[in-house]
Amino acid sequence: MIRLTINGKDLELRKQETILDAVRSAGFDVPTLCFDERLDPIGSCRLCSVEVEGESHPLIACRTPVSDGMKIKTDSPSIEAFRRTLLRWEAQKISISSYLGEPDKELHQLLRAHDLQPSGKRRRDKKLDISHPLIRVDMSQCIDCLRCVHICNEVQGQFVWHVLDRGTDMHIVPDSGTTLGTSSCVGCGACVDTCPTGALTDRSETNGSSISRWTRTTCAYCGVGCELEVGIAAGRVARARPVIASPVSKGHLCSKGRYGFSFNHASDRQERPLAKVGRTWTKLSWDAALDRCATEFQRISATHGPDALAVLGSARATNEENYLAQKFARVVLGTNNVDCCARVCHTPSAAALKTMLGAGAATNSFNDIEAANTIFVFGANPLENHPVVGARIRQHVLKSGAQLIVADPRLTELAEAASLHLRLRPGTNIPLLNALANVIVTDGLVDHQFVRDRVAEWDEFGVFIKDWTPERAEKICGVPADSIRQAARLYATAKPSISFHGLGLTEHTQGTEGVMALINLALITGNLGKPGTGINPLRGQNNVQGAAQMGCDPSTLTGSVAIDERRALFESVWNAPLPRSRGHNLMAMMDEAAAGRLKAMWIIGYDVLPTLANVSATRRAFRNLEFVVVQDLFITNTAKVAANIFLPAASVFEKDGTFMNAERRVQRVRKAIEPPGEARADWRIICALAERMGHGSRFRYDSSPDIWNEIREVWPEAAGMTYERMEQQGLQWPCRSQDDPGTEILHKSEFGRGPRAALRRIEFQPSPEQVSDEFPFLLSTGRNLYQFNSGTMTMRTANRKLRPVDVLDICAADAERLKVKDGRPVRLRSRYGSVRMKAHVTSTVGPGELFATFHDRRIDLNRVTGPFRDNIVQAPEYKVTAVCVTPLEKTAVAATKSQP
Repeated sequence: MIRLTINGKDLELRKQETILDAVRSAGFDVPTLCFDERLDPIGSCRLCSVEVEGESHPLIACRTPVSDGMKIKTDSPSIEAFRRTLLRWEAQKISISSYLGEPDKELHQLLRAHDLQPSGKRRRDKKLDISHPLIRVDMSQCIDCLRCVHICNEVQGQFVWHVLDRGTDMHIVPDSGTTLGTSSCVGCGACVDTCPTGALTDRSETNGSSISRWTRTTCAYCGVGCELEVGIAAGRVARARPVIASPVSKGHLCSKGRYGFSFNHASDRQERPLAKVGRTWTKLSWDAALDRCATEFQRISATHGPDALAVLGSARATNEENYLAQKFARVVLGTNNVDCCARVCHTPSAAALKTMLGAGAATNSFNDIEAANTIFVFGANPLENHPVVGARIRQHVLKSGAQLIVADPRLTELAEAASLHLRLRPGTNIPLLNALANVIVTDGLVDHQFVRDRVAEWDEFGVFIKDWTPERAEKICGVPADSIRQAARLYATAKPSISFHGLGLTEHTQGTEGVMALINLALITGNLGKPGTGINPLRGQNNVQGAAQMGCDPSTLTGSVAIDERRALFESVWNAPLPRSRGHNLMAMMDEAAAGRLKAMWIIGYDVLPTLANVSATRRAFRNLEFVVVQDLFITNTAKVAANIFLPAASVFEKDGTFMNAERRVQRVRKAIEPPGEARADWRIICALAERMGHGSRFRYDSSPDIWNEIREVWPEAAGMTYERMEQQGLQWPCRSQDDPGTEILHKSEFGRGPRAALRRIEFQPSPEQVSDEFPFLLSTGRNLYQFNSGTMTMRTANRKLRPVDVLDICAADAERLKVKDGRPVRLRSRYGSVRMKAHVTSTVGPGELFATFHDRRIDLNRVTGPFRDNIVQAPEYKVTAVCVTPLEKTAVAATKSQP
C-alpha cells in the first residue's frame, strides 16, 4: 500500500502509479499537452509539472512514479505561474484563425481557460498541405509535442511521422519527406485525434457550423465493433472520433470508421417510398406503398403458398430489426424462407463452430490478442479489412516478440511482419491444415491431457492424419514442407496460441470443412478455453454476426438454435404457430426463383445483385420474380434491376438499437439525428407492414428496448443483457442473468455440445473450378482498406479518392509475358463472363494468381465469378475462379473520378 497526500488530501494506492494517475484518481485536474492515455508518457510539454515536498524543482507528473509518503501540490501559485508561462509561449505559435476554427483542440481549450489569446501568425516557412483527402496538415501550428509521432508508432504501427533535426530546428514530416498524400498514411486519423493544436485536422465538412453535440455509437462497417462519437453540426453528421474507453477499439478507428460517414447526407439519399413502372420511379405515400406490399404478398401467398415468398435481413441493420425481419417471415408470411448476407461469408464459420464446439461464434475476445504468444492468421487480411484488430495484432507482435504465422496466397502487409508466411495456392486450405495436424501428431506435440479430458475420436483421427505428411501437402498447396513443420511446431509449443481466420478460409467449396480442420489444430494442442487461445472468425460486416444470431437463417431461430429445439418457447412468446416447412437459404432462393417457384422477396439493407457470385445467374433469377421490395438508403443495383417498390430506411445514425460484433459483444447504437424526409427505421417499417397484414398485435413495440426485451425472453443466453447494463460498454453472450458479467472466453470447462468435442477427418476435395489452357490464372476477390463491399456507402465519401476503382493485381513475370502494362486496361474473362479493368503490377500475388476488389459497380467484378458453392452450407466460392487476361489497346474503363 502506498500512502501519499495530494493538495492536503490523503490517498492510499494499491499499486504503483504515476503522479498524474494518482492526481486524477484523487479528483484533481492537471493540464497536459503531450499526454495521451493511449501512449507511453512523453513528458515533453512539462505542463503537468507539480510540486513535491523535498524536491528542489517541479516534477513532471506523467513520467514520475509515486512513492510512499509523497506530499504533492498541483495548484500552488508558483506552479500556476509556471504553467501560464508555458502556455503563453505556446500561444505565440497559434494563429487566431486556427484558434477560432478548432475550438475543441486541447491547447485552444487551455488558452481559453487561462484567459490567454493566441498571438501567433501563420509561419510562411510552413506550407499548408492538403494533399490527403481526409487530413489537413498545417505544421505552422505545430508545438512539437510529438503525440502524432508516438500514436502512429504505438497504436497504428504505421510509422508515418518522423522527427528531423533538434532544438529550435526540430520539425515533423511524413515519411515521404514531402506531403502526407504521398506518404504511407492509411488515413486512420489517430494523429488528428491526438494533436492538441490545429496542426493536424480533419477535412470533414461542417458547412461553417461548429459541432453542437457528440453522440456515442458503434461503427457501421466491419465486424470489429469499434465505438465512436459522431459530431453533429447544423443537423448533419459532420465528424467522428474514437471512444477512448471502448473495450474493443481502445480509442482507435480506421479510415472508414473515422471518415466514412458522409454517405448519410449524399445527394441521392432516398427520402420517400417509390414505385417503379417500367424504368420510371414514382413517389408514393407510406400508406400507398405499404398497402401495395401487403396486397401483393397476400395475393402471392394465396395463389402459390407462403413458401413462394422470402425475406432477407441485413448485416447493416440492428439486432432488433433483424429479429423482427425473421419474425415477420415466420409469423406474418408463414415461411422459413429467411436469410441474410451471412450466407456468403459467415455461415461456414458458424456451422463449423456450432457443429464441433456447440456455439457458432468466436471462442475468445480481442483482448486475447495481447495474451497470446503465437497468433495464426489464416485467409484474412485484417490490416485492410479489420484494421483496428489488424493493428492490435501487428503491435503485439512488434512490442512483445510474439510469433505470427500468416497463411495467405498473397504477400499482405501483415504477412510481411510475420515470423512465417505460408504462401499456399488458392483452394488448398485443407491439405495445409491437415499437414500441420500431421506434424503436431507425429512430432509428439499433442496436449495429451486436454485430448484425454475433452476430445473424442482421437484414435480414428490419428490413423487418418498419418497420411497427410508435409511432403504430400507441399505438392498440392505449394508450401515447403519445412515451413509447414516450423509453423506446426510454433503453434503447438509457443503457447498460448490464438487463431483468426477470414473469408480466404470460408469462401470455398470446402469452406465449412476448412474451419473444422482449423478447429482440429486447436483441439489437439489444447488451445481452447483459455486466455490467448481459440478459434476466432473475423466478421466482415458490422452486424453479420447479429443478423444470423437473431434468426435470419432458414433453419435456426434467435440464439442460433434449431427451430424444433425451441419451437414451443417461441410459439408461446409470439402467440403464433411457427411454419413446419423447410426454409430456403439465400442461394436456394435464387435457385427457386430461377425455377419459377419463388415469386416475391423483401430485401432489407442488402445489395444482393452485385455481391453474389455469378451475377448473370443472379440477374436471371431476379427477373423471374413477380414482386420485389427493396428497403435501403439508396436505389441499389438490386433495386434498379428488380424492385417494384422501394422503401426509404433510416441510417445507423438515425435510430437506436444494438449491434453484435465478432467477439459476441452486443453494443449500443444511438440515434444522433432525425432521418431525412419520410425515411423510417427498419423496425418501424416492418411493424407497419405487419399491421397492414393483420398482425399488428404481435408487432406492437414503442421502442428498440421493447424489442430487445422480447429477444431476451426467447434467447435465455442473453437474458441478462439489458439496455441499462450495455449503456457504458457492451456485454458478451452468454449472459444469462442480471448479475452475470458476460462471457469473454467460451468452452472453459466443457463445450456447448457436452464435455467432449469430436475431431473431424476431412479429405481434400479440389474445387470443380480448375485452370485450363484457355483459363490459366486463378482469381481471388476481396476487400481493401478504403472501400467497403460494393461501395454503397464508401463510394459516397471522401474515401473514394483513396481507392476509386477496382484494379487487377498481377505479378511482374505474368504481366511481362502477356505484355500487360501497369495502369493499362485489360479484359478479365472466365467461363461465366468478362469485365474490363486496369492492371496493377505488384509483388503481392504470385505467378498464375490474380486478385481484385469488387467495390466499383462500373466494373461489376462478380460477373466473372462462378456457380460453385460450399459443400455444406452453400456459401459461394469467391476465392477460386479460373480466368484469362488480355491486354486492351483502348481503355473502356470508366473515368476514376466518376461519382457513384
